[in-house]
Amino acid sequence: MGGRAGEVASQWLRRGGGAVPWDRPGGSRAGSFSPQPSRRCGRRSCGDAMGASDSFLSSYAGLFYWVGVSSVAYFVWLQLLRVVYAVRLWVLGNPAAVGPHLGAWAVITGATDGIGKAYAEELARRGMKVVLISRSQEKLDQVAKEIRERFKVETKTIPADFEDRESIYRNIKAGLEGLEIGVLVNNVGMSYTYPEFFLDIPDLDKTIDKLVNINIISVCKMTRLVLPSMLERSKGVILNISSFTAINPTPLLTVYSATKAFVDYFSEGLSAEYKNKGVILQSVRPYFVATKMTKIRKPSAFKPTPEAYVKNALNTVGLETQTSGCATHSLVAWFSRFVPKWYFTKLALDTNLKLRAYSLKKLKEN
Repeated sequence: MGGRAGEVASQWLRRGGGAVPWDRPGGSRAGSFSPQPSRRCGRRSCGDAMGASDSFLSSYAGLFYWVGVSSVAYFVWLQLLRVVYAVRLWVLGNPAAVGPHLGAWAVITGATDGIGKAYAEELARRGMKVVLISRSQEKLDQVAKEIRERFKVETKTIPADFEDRESIYRNIKAGLEGLEIGVLVNNVGMSYTYPEFFLDIPDLDKTIDKLVNINIISVCKMTRLVLPSMLERSKGVILNISSFTAINPTPLLTVYSATKAFVDYFSEGLSAEYKNKGVILQSVRPYFVATKMTKIRKPSAFKPTPEAYVKNALNTVGLETQTSGCATHSLVAWFSRFVPKWYFTKLALDTNLKLRAYSLKKLKEN
């Protein structure tokens, strides 16, 4: 390093400039370099900056305080509203919404077992005459007799296999002719025999047709038959039984889950179309209920009997367009909103893989 350059470098280092950038892009070279003064702030300038910062915070301290208080108050207010709503929904309910004032008759599909039978009994208990629609005439006669004897109401039966997507609806239409229908419960449905991968479902093509005809076509066709007379009288209730599986995709029950999602969307759309015309449409999304289809034998708080479930679900009519049906199922649905979709799907897959393995083991043993 030359004499003049050495002196410049020494001066630069004494002033705190650090390493000398002899070759800046487009800058000076050795011998012509002019050192810049240090940019480090002194005590006075740093103190001034801190003072200005404290002054800024002090001037807005009141604003920050009230923003925080308002946020907490708003959060508390929302929770109170949720508590009040829950009490209104699950404790008080709306029991007067469904009854003979809507029309003398209630029509229930899939009415000989489980949730469908429970709806028929509860509606009869509320004084409505009931039309029972299901596949087996023998079971229809048995349930009709029980309802007549217990609730002293008139009953009517219409045998129909909802796997058939055409001819049965002509017979059903003829059977409903002249009846003042106030309530329709689209309950008939089917699921898989056990959880299974899509391409491994036994008799796949036939199963697809059955799931679509029973879970989707029946809802559309029955609504088509009953809705016009409700609109003429500007009153009526249509309850479409969906499923908790409609909330998120359910691997190994994929087709079933998709059909129930259709029911959910169909109900929500029609509700928006006809709610101002006096007709209430509601999608009912049960979690586990102790029925033959779920193969649950021992009821519990989270797996209620069909009778307990339906009694609660009917009390939500007019309060919710989509209902979980009872408080415990509503809690499960609420919790599921906070679970990431990918994790929920993984959890469903893991659970159904275990159920699949158990079912296949049982089949081999038999």
